[in-house]
Amino acid sequence: MTLAYQSLGVVYGDLSTSPLYVYKSVFAEDTQKITTNEEIFGVLSFVFWTITLIPLIKYVFIVLKADDNGEGGIFSLYSKLCRNSRVGWFLPNSQLADEKISTYKKDSITCRSAINLMVKATLEKHKVLQIVLLILALIGTSMAICDGVFSPAISVYSAISGLELSISKHQHRYIELPLACFILICLFALQHYGTHRVGFLFAPVVITWLLCISGVGLYNIIYWNPQVYKALSPYYMYVFLKKSRRGRWMSLSGILLCIRGSEAMFADLGHFSQLPIKIAFTSFLYPSLVLAYMGQAAYLSKHHGESFGFYVSVPDSIRWPVIVIAVLAATVGSQAIITGTFSIIKQCNALNCFPRVKIVHTSSKVCGQVYIPEVNWILMVLCLAVTIGFRDTTHMANASGLAVITVMLITTILMSLVMVLCWNQSVFFAICFILFFGAIEALYFVASLIRLLDGAWVSLALSSVFFVVMYTWHYGSLMKYESDFHNKVPLDWLLGLGPSLNIVRVKGIGLVHTELVSGIPAVFSHFVTNVPAFHQTLVFLCIKSVHVPYVLPEERFLVGRIGPKEFRIYRCIVRYGYRDIHKDNIEFEKQLVCSIAEFIRSGREEHALGVGVLHNHDNRMTLVGISSAHTEGIRIWEDEEEVPLRVSSPGEIRELQSSIKKKESQPSAVQRKKRVTFVLPESPRIMDGDTQEELAELVEAREAGMSFILGDSNVRARRGSNWMKKLLINHGYDFLSRNSRSATNGLCIPSASTLEVRMVCHV
Repeated sequence: MTLAYQSLGVVYGDLSTSPLYVYKSVFAEDTQKITTNEEIFGVLSFVFWTITLIPLIKYVFIVLKADDNGEGGIFSLYSKLCRNSRVGWFLPNSQLADEKISTYKKDSITCRSAINLMVKATLEKHKVLQIVLLILALIGTSMAICDGVFSPAISVYSAISGLELSISKHQHRYIELPLACFILICLFALQHYGTHRVGFLFAPVVITWLLCISGVGLYNIIYWNPQVYKALSPYYMYVFLKKSRRGRWMSLSGILLCIRGSEAMFADLGHFSQLPIKIAFTSFLYPSLVLAYMGQAAYLSKHHGESFGFYVSVPDSIRWPVIVIAVLAATVGSQAIITGTFSIIKQCNALNCFPRVKIVHTSSKVCGQVYIPEVNWILMVLCLAVTIGFRDTTHMANASGLAVITVMLITTILMSLVMVLCWNQSVFFAICFILFFGAIEALYFVASLIRLLDGAWVSLALSSVFFVVMYTWHYGSLMKYESDFHNKVPLDWLLGLGPSLNIVRVKGIGLVHTELVSGIPAVFSHFVTNVPAFHQTLVFLCIKSVHVPYVLPEERFLVGRIGPKEFRIYRCIVRYGYRDIHKDNIEFEKQLVCSIAEFIRSGREEHALGVGVLHNHDNRMTLVGISSAHTEGIRIWEDEEEVPLRVSSPGEIRELQSSIKKKESQPSAVQRKKRVTFVLPESPRIMDGDTQEELAELVEAREAGMSFILGDSNVRARRGSNWMKKLLINHGYDFLSRNSRSATNGLCIPSASTLEVRMVCHV
């Protein structure tokens, strides 16, 4: 019940404010033409059945069950399909070892029907179908980002529109737009503080708003038209469409706004769980919305020819408090959709479908609460442009409606595949699902396209830009990886240098960042050819994402050795889920060094310590468990002051220590020591001399510092490539890569410790 209470503020802020603009959008051009109640009752019937069929039946009872390890959204459906059938290829450096992750859950299906196996084989065989599936996921994501532009604009502008009934029309004209822009600027300016700082206010605001609109609706039903419940009959939908013909078909684009925000139930599933979201919607939100829409219809049925805005049905005595509550509720709903947009972009970024951006985690408790500065200011500019450009909720509603219904339609398509490939339901059941819900959503989709010239074109234009950016980045990243894979240097090249490697070894740890999980990257051979020296300890570091939302800390690091032990060259693969938090550089460095030290210590004790060994192409990769609390395995201890050592038993715990003096300009002129300590757990045998020597060298290298060798490839299309490839690679991907963050942005690597190696890469 506590989670259900919290979900009202986070999940349903957008859906709860829809009564502000639905009737006004439907009857925007026909205020003076409504002479009977059939049109009003027809809209109410459409609204009631749309809310019942789409959010209640489709999302609450069906779609929410298709979670991906507790996560929701379009990409979670796509990730679920990728795990259960090999249709995803946007993560080219995937390994069989990734399927050993405990959260890499496949739906347990003992046997599949022949038709289901045929569908699975068809998707896995034809690459064109896989590309179409990826394009659908990208289109849905692009439209969801567009909704992050339109939702704040339409919600805030609709809430402020109630001022026209409380002040003179002359004053309202000069107050409405500046006030809406001011609220939007403040909203986006406060995003860097994070949702959690004001989150405790969200649920009370939305609950107060829902109680307000349901109370006003109940009052209007009793006072103006108690017989309005008859309008819930589907018969009035038929009368509405038959009587009004083409004009009313176009007005369906306004009706679909009553379900705007329904996708948030599925997208925000990771913050809560299925049961709280179901309880909140069925027991509180659904009846409140039905009462609100029925109350508006009851009032309008006795006031033909008046404005169809929400505030005309609010009694004069409480109109000002309702306006204040509406503005607060609209702000809450906008906050939720903006935060959701940040989460979507983070997910796309992790899956190589969005340019690298700076991602700031604003909450240490809720992983999904992130802030992306570049995206925040772009959304603010676009939102202000839409508000100032349209100055009308009808055009904003048309643009938002197209984005909303496209996301829902794509969700329906992906859900039908999940039913067949993941749930092993009959193809007939999946066809019935897509025909029933797809037909309803296709009806609204066509109605939205009819409004293309009345504002919906903006949604189409913005989503096209986002789609081109995402697809260009994905295509360029894929081509770059394939080029790196084909140009990688075999291990024999490194072994052929001899035991001494004929190279000067300098103190410290050198991290060579690469996306390859095997072989030597070409950028390293290019570096060695020009500068015949590298660090005494060399680590080929691969930070990659996998098809799961989260990877447990004890399953994050795969460590292996490249070449003989005396080379002191290692490979470390760090695996993150698409919703995982990337640690800062200090914590990450400690975990990285700990994982290598644990690998060295347990070199011959994998089975005794329960460490699984996984095989790679040219070396053995060992799964090294590093827990967040460091309660097991090797612990690292680093301080600038002398720290007393805690030894539970002299015979059980051995320590390898090394310290160097570090002079600092201090008033007392006291010399401090920087201590790097490895605390070893109980071991069944005493370590041999080689292991102790290797650990000591690792400690010495860690004290000397870390350096990062980054490859900066200038990707160009090969001669003879078609014009489309040249346009995407030479211009599109090149522009995005030059204006995006570096590949190791999440590690916050200081520029003084970074060495970039530039190469020209032809794809």
